[in-house]
Amino acid sequence: MNKYSPVITSVIPLHVGQFLFVRIETDGGPVGWGEAGVWGHIEAGATAVQRFAEYLTGKCAFDIEHHWNVMHRFSYFQGMAINAAISGIDIALWDIKGKALGVPVWELLGGACRKKARVYGHIYEKNIEGILKECKRKMDLGYTAFGHINPFLDEGHDQVYFKTHVKKMQDAADNVRRMREVVGDQVDLLIELHRRLTPAEAFTFTNMIKDYNPMFVEDPIRPENADSMARVADRIVVPIATGERFSNIYEFQALLSRNAVEYVRVDVALCGGITGAKKVAAMAEAHNVQVVPHNPLSPIGLAACLQIAASVPNFAIQEYATGFENGVFTSSLDHLGSNVVDVVPKVENGFVDIPTGPGIGINLLDNASEIRPPFNQPMHMRPHYDGFVVDQ
Repeated sequence: MNKYSPVITSVIPLHVGQFLFVRIETDGGPVGWGEAGVWGHIEAGATAVQRFAEYLTGKCAFDIEHHWNVMHRFSYFQGMAINAAISGIDIALWDIKGKALGVPVWELLGGACRKKARVYGHIYEKNIEGILKECKRKMDLGYTAFGHINPFLDEGHDQVYFKTHVKKMQDAADNVRRMREVVGDQVDLLIELHRRLTPAEAFTFTNMIKDYNPMFVEDPIRPENADSMARVADRIVVPIATGERFSNIYEFQALLSRNAVEYVRVDVALCGGITGAKKVAAMAEAHNVQVVPHNPLSPIGLAACLQIAASVPNFAIQEYATGFENGVFTSSLDHLGSNVVDVVPKVENGFVDIPTGPGIGINLLDNASEIRPPFNQPMHMRPHYDGFVVDQ
């Protein structure tokens, strides 16, 4: 028993709106908050949290690395829902440790490399005119980078899709041209492709847009096959960002060892929490690869990401979710989930201040479940004209 550590008394999953939070209580000590990034399967993630509660109750809250390994190793089985649950728990345990010791989590990770984190805002629109309008609106607010900016557009799932290869490529490349003309050199474009392309299409499209100097293209193809991603990386000049769907550190190792990525998109709420993200960042640093933490979640998830941003030398930029309300691809000005937490880092000149409060620096409101009743995203995919489905 660690004599310095509070003892865990309960581990509770909370389904609030489209988010899955984890609340960990201790014996007279602080309450810790975490978030699990499994928005498509919240019930499965919540069940996994409850299962891990059987092990964690009565244990020392400070033994984070030990608990992380037990939860990963005790059975043969892992996967998205299980690892998201581990991630939410891990974030909450770091929050407890920071609060108990009266310091930010980044202080426990070796201290701060930086005081501010550069961020990028989301652009969700169904047509190019909407994208360009939203670019202008967010430029006026001081953003210096836009992400989830999709040249293939976020058209509705009810819209049957078909374009010839040449029109598909030319329309999207022209959209990137128009984006660059609007933002000039004042904004970096983080082009979101959301696994829309085959490797052959990725070769063609990325080489068509190279002169518009995107910072990177994200998930140009489906991310499961590291060899295919390496094949694409070897044939194009635009850097690749990927990894938001990875739930363990070994998937990142497979990419890094193949030179298949230049920006790792580690999801702190999916890939093992703060503990897992720190391991991924170290592997990336050894390969001279930058870190862009993924967070399409609430400010609790953002706060966890900012602990990584503060504490690793190879941090590049942080996702700042301005859209995706109830799973709908629409843009907003406020960070997603701002109304269920006590504080949200605000964007100023394209940066946010790293939280300096104890723990992760942001807490869930007591009435969060009343503000945002549980929401489950409907299961659907966009149909192709031939009867199959379109990744979007």
